[in-house]
Amino acid sequence: MIRSFLFLLLILSFPLSAKDRTVQVFILAGQSNMEGHGRISGPQKGTLETLSQDPATAERYRHLQSNDSWVTREDVWITWLERKGKLGVGGWAAKGAIGPELGFGWVVGDFLDAPVLLLKFGPGGTSLAGPWRPPGAGPHRNGKPRGEGIGNQYDHLISSVKDRLANLSREFPELAGYQPRLAGFGWHQGWNDGCSKPDCLEYEANLAHLIRDIRRDLKAPGLPFVIAGSGFGGWGQKIDRRLMIMKAQEAVTRYDEFRDTTRYVETRSFFRDGPVSPRPIRFHWCCNAETYWLIGEGMGRAMVELLGGPRAPANPERP
Repeated sequence: MIRSFLFLLLILSFPLSAKDRTVQVFILAGQSNMEGHGRISGPQKGTLETLSQDPATAERYRHLQSNDSWVTREDVWITWLERKGKLGVGGWAAKGAIGPELGFGWVVGDFLDAPVLLLKFGPGGTSLAGPWRPPGAGPHRNGKPRGEGIGNQYDHLISSVKDRLANLSREFPELAGYQPRLAGFGWHQGWNDGCSKPDCLEYEANLAHLIRDIRRDLKAPGLPFVIAGSGFGGWGQKIDRRLMIMKAQEAVTRYDEFRDTTRYVETRSFFRDGPVSPRPIRFHWCCNAETYWLIGEGMGRAMVELLGGPRAPANPERP
C-alpha cells in the first residue's frame, strides 16, 4: 500500500512531457478594425476608462481592473507586429487603444485550461480582393499577379504563423517545452472591399477561398473560423455596398462545407455613433472601446462554441 502510494505521488509530481503540454494558438486577422481603435483613456463617452467608472457599465468591466490598475493575464500571450508579451489593456492595438484581441483573449482564456497564444495581424487599409487575396481566388480581376498589393498580406500571415509555431520558445522562453496547437482563426475586416462594388461582388467567393486556403496552407483541416460582421453604421446602415459585405460574410458560414466549423458574429448592435463615442469616425467604430470589447467577446464566445463549449448567445438582432 505504501509503495503504491509513493509511486502515485512520484507520477503526480513528475513534470508533464512536452506531448502533454500544449499552448492553444489562435490567429486574429483583418485590417484596421482588427488592429483596434477603441480608446482606453479620457473623459469622453465610450472610452474604457469611462465605461469602467460609469455605474451603468462598471460591473461589466470590473474584471479588467485590480487596485485601480489594468489587469494583465498570466495565461494568455500575444504577438502583434514585432511586439510579444502577455495580454492586457493597451499595447496590442493602435496607440492608447484596444481591439478585438482583448475580449476574445479573455473569453477563450477563461474557457481553456491550457495557455493561449494569440497571433494578431491587422494592417490598415487592406482588402480581401487585394493584399489579403487568397491563392484560390486567382489573379486580381485586372490581371495583376500575386505580389505587392495582391496576396502579399495573406502570404505574410502564412509564413509568419509557420515560423512562430516552429520557433515558439524563441519568442516565448516561458513556453519552452510546450507544443503549439493551432486551435482557431478570427476574421474582422471588410471596410476597404465595401468601398468598391466589384470587390463587394466577389467578397463571398474570396472569403470562402480564404477559409479553404488557410486550412490547407497551415495543414489544419476543419480549423474553427469565426467571422465578425462589418457592421459599421449599425442597423441604420443603408449603403448597398456595406450591406453586401455583411451578407457575404454571413452567407459563407451557411455553406454545407463550413456549417459546422464556422460562425458569423452579428455586430450591428455593437455600433455606438459619434455622440456617445470618443470620435465620430464610423469606419473605426467611432473609436468606442465598448464596441471593440463586444466584438472580441462575441468572437470569443463563438469560438468557444466551435471548440465544444457552451453555445454562444444569439447574435444581437435588429432593435
